[in-house]
Amino acid sequence: MFFQNTVKNINRLRQLIQVLLKYGFEDIVMNTPLQKLIPPKTTLTWTNNEEGESEALMVFSTRSERLRMVIEELGPTFVKLAQVLSNRPDFIPEDLIIEFKKLQSSVQSFDTTIAKEIIFIETGQTTEELFQFFDEVPIGSASIGQVHRARLHTGEDVVIKIQRPNVRAKVKTDLALLLEFVRLTENFFVSAGILNPLEIVTAFEKTMQKELDYMTEARHMEQFRKMYKEKREEFHIPKPYLDISTSKVLIIEYVSGCKITDIAQLEAWGLDPKRIAERGMDIYLTQIFEYGLFHADPHPGNILIKPNGQIVLLDFGMVGKLMTHQKFAFAGVFINLAKQDSRGMASNLRKLAIDSEIEDMRSFEYDLHELIEEFVVLDAAGDMGMADLTERLQKIIYNYKLEMPGVVFLILRALVILEGIGNTLHPEFQSLEYIRPYGVKILAEEYSVSNVNSELSYTLTEFGGLLYNFPSELRYILKKLRKGEFNFDIKIQADEPILRKAESISNRFTFTMLICALVLSATIALNANFPDYLKTDGGIPYLSLLGYGLAIYLAVLLFLLIVRSNIGGNK
Repeated sequence: MFFQNTVKNINRLRQLIQVLLKYGFEDIVMNTPLQKLIPPKTTLTWTNNEEGESEALMVFSTRSERLRMVIEELGPTFVKLAQVLSNRPDFIPEDLIIEFKKLQSSVQSFDTTIAKEIIFIETGQTTEELFQFFDEVPIGSASIGQVHRARLHTGEDVVIKIQRPNVRAKVKTDLALLLEFVRLTENFFVSAGILNPLEIVTAFEKTMQKELDYMTEARHMEQFRKMYKEKREEFHIPKPYLDISTSKVLIIEYVSGCKITDIAQLEAWGLDPKRIAERGMDIYLTQIFEYGLFHADPHPGNILIKPNGQIVLLDFGMVGKLMTHQKFAFAGVFINLAKQDSRGMASNLRKLAIDSEIEDMRSFEYDLHELIEEFVVLDAAGDMGMADLTERLQKIIYNYKLEMPGVVFLILRALVILEGIGNTLHPEFQSLEYIRPYGVKILAEEYSVSNVNSELSYTLTEFGGLLYNFPSELRYILKKLRKGEFNFDIKIQADEPILRKAESISNRFTFTMLICALVLSATIALNANFPDYLKTDGGIPYLSLLGYGLAIYLAVLLFLLIVRSNIGGNK
């Protein structure tokens, strides 16, 4: 059974194991099913021949540094995964984040003849048929593809992203290896503090599939062009040529300009760097807080300034999307930070989280209170910026095992990068000062009539679904009770009085049974033959209404009891 799942990746797995052993990670190999893939002689050979190298690594490098070396040796797919993880402080500890941020994708360009063949296979046309001019020398190269300049026969200058040959098969093989490796070592990594390793790789697999389809990037660009069609005089998104692009060849409008951090050139064009910084931040905050769709990789190389001051965004391979409730919760974090309300900040962070089972809410709120206190003191002195705030916030998220959607960290990362750019252009630039007004604006939107109506409609729909399913659910519970198959899983905390826990469970159970009995009785009463004076104009018995009303009242009380128990559970 063990080899059935690994037979396709057996040789690559053995290579991975050799790299792990080389850098002193024998504990991962020997304490997981990976040891079954190591012949005894191989292990002995490593111990005898490479002991000196391993000892040197152990002395002069930390475990996190050695893990980075492992990833560098395993190749581009693993490097890409580590780069993604460097933006997920809810998954991995800080020391690994620091090391993974050092990873760079240095990849040689591939032969231009092969690039031309790929263009022909994908588009059905040669470079001569497609272009008036095609630059044989690539202007950029990455792990997925490389970029060439060209000019269409219509005279328009373009850039062409061409996917590397066989890169999909290579990535697919590496992803299968990663999934197999994590399945075999999941328990080990969880015990080492790396949370949800299988989920990490599964999410990364989806990300890579999108990145391998250049049409995804083209669609993002079109979406942004439509969003900003009224503001094109100050913000420009290059045009993708969808009619001649494919999933492996993407043809985009070429835009000339200087990097946003090239202050000398900006001033030579008569542009004010401070004004550029302010407009750039305004554009990004509009994307995040108004549209909920934002460019997620705003490093200086991806932001150009044209001579007329127009801001240009490049490379839409990484785009973040915020759902409406996430947008409100994210804004709430910053609003409550400004209000110095740790409880409100904690509430919004829990709303943002996918999984927010915090055992000690008082401690969580206290840590946020400390963050706020420090922020108030340092911010007043101008010593605390977005980078400091993000670092502290990410530590709290990791310590309390809050599983956040990846988009949250994309935003925080983008804001930190933008603050760095802003500080280069504008010495007094503070991104938090620009975020606060947007937070207030979003708060007003959250409590607007249209949004409240939308939320109310959703709640009523959910409640209607609950009432519709309740009889069958209740029938299932009663059936289990009759058969003696109705069980409770009760977890008693070692440091919590057993009687208090038992009392809480007993109260909840009593309320639940009363609610079930009332709803069941009220439902049965609907079919009873009552006189007309005991019914409403709609024919519903007053007894049924009373039963449903009491059930709802008890349900609210039960909800408040649970909330109170969760908040005060550690008193």
